[in-house]
Amino acid sequence: MTRTGGRPLRVAVIGGGPGGLYAAALLKRLDPAREVTVWERNAPDDTFGFGVVLSDETLGGIEHADPVVYAALKDEFVRWDDIDIVHRGVRHTSGGHGFAALGRRRLLQILHERCRALGVDLRFRTKAPHPARLLEANDLVIAADGVHSGTRQAYAEVFRPSVEEHRCRYIWLAADFPFDAFRFEIAETEHGVMQLHGYPYSADASTVIVEMREEVWHAAGFAELDTVETIERCAKIFADALRGRPLRSNNSTWTTFRTVVTEHWSYGNLVLLGDAAHTAHFSIGSGTKLAVEDALALVACLEEHPSLPEALAAYEEERRPVVASTQRAARASLEWFENLRLYLDQPPRQFAFNLLTRSRRVTHDNLRLRDARFTESVEREFGCPPGTPPMFTPFRLRGLTLRNRVVVSPMDMYSAVDGVPGDFHLVHLGARALGGAGLVMTEMVCVSPEGRITPGCAGLYTGRQAEAWRRITDFVHSQAPGTAIGVQLGHSGRKGSTKLMWEGMDEPLQEDNWPLLAASPIPYKPGSQTPRELSRAQLTDIREQFASAALRAARSGFDLIELHCAHGYLLSGFLSPLTNRRTDAYGGSLAGRLRFPLEVFDAVRAVWPEERPMTVRISATDWAEGGTTAEDAVEIARAFAAHGADAIDVSTGQVVAEEKPAFGRSYQTPYADRIRHEAGVPVIAVGAISSWDDVNSLILAGRTDLCALARPHLYDPHWILHAAAEQGYSGPGAVWPAPYRAGSRRPNTGRTDAPKPRLALGS
Repeated sequence: MTRTGGRPLRVAVIGGGPGGLYAAALLKRLDPAREVTVWERNAPDDTFGFGVVLSDETLGGIEHADPVVYAALKDEFVRWDDIDIVHRGVRHTSGGHGFAALGRRRLLQILHERCRALGVDLRFRTKAPHPARLLEANDLVIAADGVHSGTRQAYAEVFRPSVEEHRCRYIWLAADFPFDAFRFEIAETEHGVMQLHGYPYSADASTVIVEMREEVWHAAGFAELDTVETIERCAKIFADALRGRPLRSNNSTWTTFRTVVTEHWSYGNLVLLGDAAHTAHFSIGSGTKLAVEDALALVACLEEHPSLPEALAAYEEERRPVVASTQRAARASLEWFENLRLYLDQPPRQFAFNLLTRSRRVTHDNLRLRDARFTESVEREFGCPPGTPPMFTPFRLRGLTLRNRVVVSPMDMYSAVDGVPGDFHLVHLGARALGGAGLVMTEMVCVSPEGRITPGCAGLYTGRQAEAWRRITDFVHSQAPGTAIGVQLGHSGRKGSTKLMWEGMDEPLQEDNWPLLAASPIPYKPGSQTPRELSRAQLTDIREQFASAALRAARSGFDLIELHCAHGYLLSGFLSPLTNRRTDAYGGSLAGRLRFPLEVFDAVRAVWPEERPMTVRISATDWAEGGTTAEDAVEIARAFAAHGADAIDVSTGQVVAEEKPAFGRSYQTPYADRIRHEAGVPVIAVGAISSWDDVNSLILAGRTDLCALARPHLYDPHWILHAAAEQGYSGPGAVWPAPYRAGSRRPNTGRTDAPKPRLALGS
């Protein structure tokens, strides 16, 4: 039944949305002999929603693949460049964004016309046969049946979908006039915060989406209103944005957004496309875009590969990373709107910048290219001197002023001998201090021999160790003036007595083990040593070990001290309900689990010089069911701040071996953002922050006060100075050491030509 070369002759498409129709048209165009049938249960003019936004990137792919469709779309598009953000009666406009939209109904008409012209069999008002029957009769079945895909559900054991409902209710409406920009408007009502997302899609109409958290929706009484009452209420709330005009609906109902993720996209000759395989929140305008791009990639892979299994595997391999990236951006965007109330009191321009950069797709540097005037106004309001990127503005913690916002994150080096830092540590930390950091942090420095993670971990439990650290702090202060150096104090707890990282991370030593102590007798993972539960007397001993180490740290010349309460080490083990099963005063409720870490904090703060700041690193989530939640993290931060913490260093995870982190660019920063705004304490953001553009974006948006980077500083000890050079900055926030000043300009490089686009299906 399948043509040589793996190109299917008989194709059934379930679902007549843009993705399914476009795939059908492309397949038929490339091989007129194909029999392509589209099954759509609704009528041709039935549609939900109003406008569709497509990017220039997507349109470029359409132009290469089918100029006829592209020409028809081009004639219909409404284009605009501006985004308006209206908050507390003030409108801020940012330009240079470049949107194109048209009515969803018109988009479907264009695709219907193209399919008919090519000979695709369109079967409207006809429910598709069960996928099993279609699979028997066709070489390929494309399931483009949407977020509620019956196909995905019928083969759930194969596709393994997960569907997550989110916290906001929203409704798609329309207004019979065109907005002159993409408009975000915030309404602070007696019931809570509501927001409007609006954009034009024709010369006389705009899409209007009204969104609010579930509890606000209930409090406002929307659950009891019919459609007419709903649209009248929404029009009244956003009367200014609508210029007093009414709204209209189109089968509009309140719903909650569902994020769909599937482990597999194909099964035999059945493949998922668009929302059937994945969804991304409407606030980044991605649903139709992803579906159309899926169709392009699927058809291209069918053309390029010799067999159907290879083609479907290539399709998924190509599209999955793109979709995953989009879904991460969409999650960041939807969570920003879910937590909108946190940002209401930000300065107006910073609020607008925060909204524009919420998904991390638009960044400080990108926005500067789009609209330099707007970006510069945000920088001025933030306090950036002229020509100074946000990352190079100073920040004060107690009596310490950091010259810039970049921290060299603590990184275990496993290179000490008997806990004594040596030449390696001098060069490692010294190089990064010379590299321009505002603050360089040591690795976790252990407070006792038993508190080490590995035999190679550094300590501060002897005078000899303190003297060795003094050598390093003296170098930093004398050779890199303006750079501060901090020490992170910790105890390994149940994660100690293990091999060096490169010999087997978290693997127990084969010999010379030492006994472990922890909040509860729970091994880190199968095969790990089981720790002993700490007695009251041992708790006192460890508290004194921390205080003694802090005294040595002060004499060693450190500028800042950080208490390590993260990553499953001893103090973290008290905080997490997954690792603290105690039944005494040091377990149970969050207050009980906080008791010992706070006692240690108080003991350290009591001996640490008053003018020197003290921070605390926490794991804001365990990435595991039943563990520390984001809400817990806010309370933990509040507790430490109340005891005198000057900042919270917000990391995540590494508490339990069975964790399932949601890795991605800047993936831990939302936890820092929430703590900063809810607990009202300065924060240090960490976690896959890899570019100076990310640092500038996070700082300027007010999501963090400082950014700690690890791997970029391993790759390039002078990362900060190079970031300054690349931005054309030469000021007090990034001072080149005198011997290095000749290298302060980026060297010239040879020319490289960009590759041509891969997807070109004909003209």
